[in-house]
Amino acid sequence: MSQSQPSETSPTNHTFQVDLRGLVDLLSHHLYSSPRVYLRELLQNAVDAITARQALTPGAAGTITVRTGETLTITDTGIGLSEADVHRFLATIGRSSKRSVDGALDGAGLDAARGEFIGQFGIGLLACFVVADEITVLSRSAADPAAPTVEWRGHSDGRYTIRTLPSATLPEPGTTVKLVPRADSAEWTGPQQVVSLARHYGGLLRHHVTVIDPRGESHRINAAPPWEQTHRSPLAKREAYTGYCRELFDFTPLDTIELDLPAAGLRGVAYVMPTTVSPAQRAGHRVHLKGMLLTDKAPELLPEWAFFLRCVVDTTSLRPTASRESLYEDGTLSAVRDALGDRIREWLTGLAARDPALLHRFIDTHHLAVKALARHDDELLRIVLPWLPFETTDGNVTLEEFARTHPTLLVTRSVEEFRQVAPIASAAGLGVVNGGYTYDRDLVHRLPEIRPGTTVTVLDPTTVTAHLDAVDPSAELRAAAFLAIARETIGVHDCDVVLRDFQPVTAPALLLDNRDARHERTRSSLAAESDGLWADILGSLREETPRAQLVLNHLNPLVRQALTIAERGLAITTAEALYGQALLLSRRPLRASETALLNRAFIGLLTHAMHQSGEAAPGSEPRKEM
Repeated sequence: MSQSQPSETSPTNHTFQVDLRGLVDLLSHHLYSSPRVYLRELLQNAVDAITARQALTPGAAGTITVRTGETLTITDTGIGLSEADVHRFLATIGRSSKRSVDGALDGAGLDAARGEFIGQFGIGLLACFVVADEITVLSRSAADPAAPTVEWRGHSDGRYTIRTLPSATLPEPGTTVKLVPRADSAEWTGPQQVVSLARHYGGLLRHHVTVIDPRGESHRINAAPPWEQTHRSPLAKREAYTGYCRELFDFTPLDTIELDLPAAGLRGVAYVMPTTVSPAQRAGHRVHLKGMLLTDKAPELLPEWAFFLRCVVDTTSLRPTASRESLYEDGTLSAVRDALGDRIREWLTGLAARDPALLHRFIDTHHLAVKALARHDDELLRIVLPWLPFETTDGNVTLEEFARTHPTLLVTRSVEEFRQVAPIASAAGLGVVNGGYTYDRDLVHRLPEIRPGTTVTVLDPTTVTAHLDAVDPSAELRAAAFLAIARETIGVHDCDVVLRDFQPVTAPALLLDNRDARHERTRSSLAAESDGLWADILGSLREETPRAQLVLNHLNPLVRQALTIAERGLAITTAEALYGQALLLSRRPLRASETALLNRAFIGLLTHAMHQSGEAAPGSEPRKEM
């Protein structure tokens, strides 16, 4: 018998069920950084309600009043909600009263105001469940003069009730939200904390915001920022900007940069920090969205090289993330960042003509940031390069000053190389720039673009050797025995030994080494310690590189004495000691084998000295016992 197949049935519709407690936990621990955002969400809803009311009735008053105590209430003179609105918006998670299903604004005549709303996600009121188990909303719609007052009472377990009250319950259209804070939320709902949070989030709101504490005292929360105020003089304006910086960031700025991007609806100010900061420590900037603080940690607002600035801005075009605590990375943010970077360049290039003394102080403090910017900005490079300090054999000087004395500039590839040759190169009249610091080598190589006739060359150890004086042949012949032993001893470290005359006389030896030679020695050492496939791989990477050179100074008394040593053991120890001293003078990290060489040389010299002290000096009389 054939088995019958089940018949196909029509699909049935179902609705997702939402666990409100789980959603509140998600908001408080994952979406929002802190429970304190509940007040921001309340202020935000109030501002949007007033915006909608003023779009419906131009000229309508906009005020927000927060009362603290056992019950925390926030009242606005906004557009209010009808009973249908309450069912649609307060009882449906994710539906914002600022938009309908297709994204258009609800309510006739409100389309033009859509861009003025702050919230767009329909989850703001849920943030209140982070600090309270019950929320009561009383609202009266401004769209109908005869509209009743509607009460919505929601609970954190997902229950809610709706009832209609007489119109007189709320004498005027608007909304009042009431919270009964939980005992564990006192940290966030106390009177002083509410005032502090309201000022933190709503300090730049365009509507009048007041907090009334349990004693009945009123606290004005918001005020116009300095860039929206009228100042009686440039000095008064500067003082206002500086005072605002001290209030927000607790420092007195080196200078202020006004920011105004009408196309992006952005205004604000950038403050130049008065102390050196690390490029890796990017500053956080305060970003307000239509007056409401979005975040005070927005490093992405400015280019990476502008780490010497702290900004506060208000914008209408940048998009927030769903938590409204950071900026959404999109094309608009990228365009704003580029435009702000151009504004900072304009300030910096204008500083040279407007206030050279300030430019000098700025570069002294933030030369690393300027160098980072100048590498890729030809106009800025021409303006600031004469002011930038570099470490050279003539000290810390500008390239402009250094190039007047040295038409040919030699650039080292590392700090270690510069420290090896700086004393000798300076005595020989060579102009060497330390190219081991961030950005310095790139900038020095661009100097001929700004100063034609200047030559820039990478320093090679043979260049320094060529400027050292050759020793008289007869003197080198007398030293041949010691030099042969020294070359044999030091040769195992891939280093040659040469004898030269050079200044200063106090330097017994100079180690000329470069990065390629050190890399080759490291590769060779690893290959010798390895076997099998890894040794073959390291062997295939072998490169022909110049060996390091230990240059002995024939003018130095210590070296002259060493050259006369005939005893092989002492000659070996002395050669190792001179090599070790040259290693220390190079101030680069020592390898384990080099540290062992230093210890061995010291012990050898000490042993020889103790052995000699036990023998009578030639021609002396034996000591008599008393």
